[in-house]
Amino acid sequence: MTPDGRAVDVRGVSLTFAGRTPVHALDGVDLEVGRGEFAALLGPSGCGKSTLLRILAGLLRPGAGEASAGSVAYMPQRDLLLPWRRVLGNAVFAAELAGVPRAEARARAHALLPQFGLDGFERAWPAELSGGMRQRLALLRTFLAPRETLLLDEPFGALDAITRREMQRWLQRVLAAEPRSVLLVTHDVEEALTLADTVYVMSPRPGRIVTRVTVDLPRPRDASTLVTPRFVALKARLLAALEGTGRPPSE
Repeated sequence: MTPDGRAVDVRGVSLTFAGRTPVHALDGVDLEVGRGEFAALLGPSGCGKSTLLRILAGLLRPGAGEASAGSVAYMPQRDLLLPWRRVLGNAVFAAELAGVPRAEARARAHALLPQFGLDGFERAWPAELSGGMRQRLALLRTFLAPRETLLLDEPFGALDAITRREMQRWLQRVLAAEPRSVLLVTHDVEEALTLADTVYVMSPRPGRIVTRVTVDLPRPRDASTLVTPRFVALKARLLAALEGTGRPPSE
């Protein structure tokens, strides 16, 4: 947690990447994620969403402003699996680095493998997995890390539609039983509304927060939620913000 009790606190963060042609990536970003809150970050490609996660993960320093987070586990877009470790070894890698006893980490990983569609692949090498399986393994590795806050950069981006829905349902169940704070980057408006308590929309580069929407939908959320009038209204509001076709009403 941050000193004020939030899981994530971003105030006035700006960043310009130096080079022959400097890239102004972020400009005065303000964002917060409360303890136990699930927040989603939407925006066009190249607007700085992933850059913001990298700052919160401690991989980049902002040029201006402040960004603080508590104990975080970060899942980048690329799975970054270790080719010399089998599936089970990759699954427990972050937990072992954090000091979780090896036997405990492996027992928990074994229990979760079926939910990630990896049962029976414990001894497979990463090169033997499909792209979707690699993505699920990377998500399992992130979740097994004993961290209070998860930073997820399009964790379901490589999955087919059916598997993505299954993983969304699974994530809702797990977070209901074992609450964590989450900041999710996604391009999928329906995914953001299915999972998040709060959705932030960023402008094109340089990224700024242009809209913050509270998702006041009951949980759990499933396919039936997508056709409710409130879901449709929230989706239209977010699409309007993303497309710049109108100014959504304030909260």
